[in-house]
Amino acid sequence: MNDGRTVSGAARLVRLGFADASRAEALLATEALQPLLADEGTARLLEALAAAPDPDLALQGLVRLVEAQSAAGRRELAAAFDADPVLRSTLTTVLGSSLALGDHLARHPGHWSGASGASVERGRPSAAALRAHLLTAVHAEPASQAPIARLLGLPARDLLRIEYRRLLLAVAARDLSGRVVLEDIAGELSDLAAATLEAALAVARGELPTDVEPCRLAVIAMGKCGGRELNYVSDVDVIYVAEPMTGGDEKAALATATRLAAALARICSDQTAEGTIWPVDANLRPEGKSGALVRTLASHLAYYERWAQTWEFQALLKARPVAGDLELGAEYVDAVAPFIWRAAGRDGFVEDARAMRRRVESTIPAKDAERELKLGKGGLRDVEFSVQLLQLVHGRSDVFVRSPTTLVALEQLSTHGYVGRTDAAELDHAYRFLRTMEHRIQLYRLRRTHVVPTDEADLRRIARSMGFRTNPSTELNDVWRRHRHEVRRLHEKLFYRPLLNAVARLESGEARLTPEAARARLEALGYADPMGALRHLEALTTGVSRRAAIQRTLLPVLLGWFAEAPDPDAGLLGFRQVSDALGGTHWYLGLLRDAGAAAERLARILASSKYATDLLLRAPEAVSMLADDDELTPRGEAALTAEVLAAAGRNTDPATAIRAVLALRRRELFRTSVADLLGLIDVDQVGQALSDVAAATIAGGLAVARRTVEAGRGDHPWPTAFAVIAMGRFGGYELGYSSDADVLFVHEPLSGASEQDATNAALAVANELRRLLMLPGPDPQLVVDADLRPEGRQGPMVRSLASYAAYYARWSAVWESQALLRAAPVAGDVELGQRFLELIAPLRYPEAGLTEADVREIRRLKARIEAERLPRGADPGSHLKLGPGGLADVEWTAQLVQLQSAAANPGLQTTSTMAALRAAARLGLLDEGDVETLSGAWRFATRARNGGVLVRGRVSDSLPSDTRELAGVARMLGYAPGHTGDFVEDYRRAMRRSRAIVERTFYR
Repeated sequence: MNDGRTVSGAARLVRLGFADASRAEALLATEALQPLLADEGTARLLEALAAAPDPDLALQGLVRLVEAQSAAGRRELAAAFDADPVLRSTLTTVLGSSLALGDHLARHPGHWSGASGASVERGRPSAAALRAHLLTAVHAEPASQAPIARLLGLPARDLLRIEYRRLLLAVAARDLSGRVVLEDIAGELSDLAAATLEAALAVARGELPTDVEPCRLAVIAMGKCGGRELNYVSDVDVIYVAEPMTGGDEKAALATATRLAAALARICSDQTAEGTIWPVDANLRPEGKSGALVRTLASHLAYYERWAQTWEFQALLKARPVAGDLELGAEYVDAVAPFIWRAAGRDGFVEDARAMRRRVESTIPAKDAERELKLGKGGLRDVEFSVQLLQLVHGRSDVFVRSPTTLVALEQLSTHGYVGRTDAAELDHAYRFLRTMEHRIQLYRLRRTHVVPTDEADLRRIARSMGFRTNPSTELNDVWRRHRHEVRRLHEKLFYRPLLNAVARLESGEARLTPEAARARLEALGYADPMGALRHLEALTTGVSRRAAIQRTLLPVLLGWFAEAPDPDAGLLGFRQVSDALGGTHWYLGLLRDAGAAAERLARILASSKYATDLLLRAPEAVSMLADDDELTPRGEAALTAEVLAAAGRNTDPATAIRAVLALRRRELFRTSVADLLGLIDVDQVGQALSDVAAATIAGGLAVARRTVEAGRGDHPWPTAFAVIAMGRFGGYELGYSSDADVLFVHEPLSGASEQDATNAALAVANELRRLLMLPGPDPQLVVDADLRPEGRQGPMVRSLASYAAYYARWSAVWESQALLRAAPVAGDVELGQRFLELIAPLRYPEAGLTEADVREIRRLKARIEAERLPRGADPGSHLKLGPGGLADVEWTAQLVQLQSAAANPGLQTTSTMAALRAAARLGLLDEGDVETLSGAWRFATRARNGGVLVRGRVSDSLPSDTRELAGVARMLGYAPGHTGDFVEDYRRAMRRSRAIVERTFYR
């Protein structure tokens, strides 16, 4: 047959998807197949075959099925094939998906009706109907509570397998038709397994000798069968529990039950001419393979009470009675339930569960690791272990998240706020995909496997059965890998969620906040106002909203974290305020539940720092920073200035523009204060960060101020260049949270401009800048202080560069040279700022150093400041700035060395106190040990000063007198609770040693 029609027929078959067109042509010409091809049957058949996952396999299976029929059977099949489009589609799909089911149909050709439209559209049979089918197959009475098969031995085993396969074929037909969801398929497979166990037990009863002791035996399904989520081919995990009949002998009854259990397993797993069903695995029983196959209920409970490991309680989550004495089975499940929901309180429970998951991954052969669908990274176990761990932790106090079925449990966890909606939806979608893929892999030969094949034909068949048609295997791999990646990401997010450890450590009564339990816990934790705290809890947790549900999960843990900080009452109040502001957003509570240490960090901040809490309440969206260390890294001055100038430029209204500038400052102050509180940055980095924020804020304010002044000048050209020079701690980039921004304003008339016009414009800009930055508002103000200018408050606010030069040439005093040591341009005209530095260089780094008179004047000024500026009644030993050995002592010591030696030693030409001291030690101008002591004292005092502002939310240069505030500062500096006295003693000791060096070096 080499005519043109044959060639064109072969070409058509290739286009229809046949891999072996020549063989397909030969099979289509098979005599037995001709009744199906009558009239328009050929076109209909080819259409159905082309739609099958593997057209070649489907055609081969169909030919074998037809050839196995009697003449009458062929006519019946042909008639049904012609009249029933569902049969055509479903039967060819089944045959094109499963070689094993094709083999079954070849042996039992009458079973094709399981793929008929009537069977498919009838839907899932009940568990009782499946039980009746299988019991009837072994000639047992379905109505009996303890049925006994009358058909025994090999005939019983064969008929059990035949009926099981017939029913399995119907499941596959409904599955592959695409008319049912995964839950229905997995549930029907689980019901079919339960019915098979019941029928096998009936056969085992029938094969018992008549003289054995009667017993009650319950078969408890575990794992996927217990969870009603079985796949096509899997070990069926079981546990057996037995009891003697009333008045019976326990030992003899257990012996009988053991014989029944062993026989049941053999009946299911034996290989006969009809194959096997699946292994029955009892290794989840107490003591595993080493333990007794069957135990009494009391023996089970004694083991779980004393010996069981964490993983055994996780396994019990899916326990379900499925065969035998269901009443006894229900007693078992009820009795072990308390063990399941107490498991999370065991020491190391969460880490044990995580370790078990890691062990499972480590057992995967290296060659299969990347294609292991079940156990590998991003596989089914990642979803299942995540869900089970969340259930075991939260389910002990929430009965609404205890379903043994993974997808149902995932939905419950999402509904009640333990998993984010988006995360739950993604896991649900991925799990369905992975389970469907697993089903398609197993269907081919009905073998237990979870490894994705590498053969192109196998991949193509699986992909087409899942709806991928354009480039099937490539599309399947791409989607599978995307799901793997997402599942692994979410598994690591949920499975390693820090909140789990904290919730697991709570006593079971603490994990759910009843009013009585909450009040008792609040008092025990040390809340000063338990009734006030209860009111906050009620406001946060009352109702059935998702927000209330998540907060009911968070708060038992947060209460403990608040109590570990200095002011738990303030922490709870702050949490309520932040939650009121953000609780309606889609991300806030989910962030605290899911994202790293965000919840614990928030609790620590709210209960430790009024300063950071106040900033957060004014910009609550900044809480998102807490999830990521990178987000808490202070940003540099260049990046901040660029952002600030952009924000100021977007708003033409001065008030709106300055609000945008200050909002950015607020955000950065929060970022820095949180990083400081959490110990992510040291005191030097804090000073740098705060100075960078101040410099960027002044740059933004200057842009707004100049634009405002320019607008008021009409068409008059701008007359002057303008620069802001930082002074003091600002110029040294050592600002604290309470520091003013000391500055000088300098300008230089532009070519052609009058001196007076230029001065007036510069003064207007300086005044407008100070006005804008000191507008009343809730944030800590940035006070722009120009009192270090020539002539102090009596002198002009702004001078030209030439005016500064004239003043310094004629009138400059030594204190001004000392102040200029820390001058640094921070905003405005860069070139002008640099020229100002060049102007003052001879003043702050005098070529001849200091005269004796200059040194005496500096010492006199220092002594006068100590005597006059210390607040009346203040304890000098507690004053961080002016007290003996404090900030001023260290800074004046460093500055005296700089004035004396910086001209000859460029290393001393720095605005930083710490850098100047290090340079002095390198040059031998100060002893290295002295520098270490001075630097330590300066940092200690600076940290204590910053800590006081952070804790109290207000400025003070003294250690707090309030004991709780003092304890808060001590805790911030790393002192344990109850060790505030150690903090104070260490501070005073550091200051005494610092003062001794100052007396010896500065006042010598």
